[in-house]
Amino acid sequence: MDLMEMSQKETLSREDAAARLRALADALAKENEVEFNRGGLRVKVHVPDQVQLKLELEIGDDGSELEFELTW
Repeated sequence: MDLMEMSQKETLSREDAAARLRALADALAKENEVEFNRGGLRVKVHVPDQVQLKLELEIGDDGSELEFELTW
């Protein structure tokens, strides 16, 4: 199977980042798919009832990172 990857990095306010995470959480809770729109390309991805969740927190002198990863 070919690998398809969509990536986007942007600067948001903390509140806007929370709203984006809420929208994703709502889609996961209500639907069995999530939708991504990037540069005119729209992709829907099926999400099964069971997923693996990985949370990672890195704290350093030059910044911190909180990473959420869902796999299935």
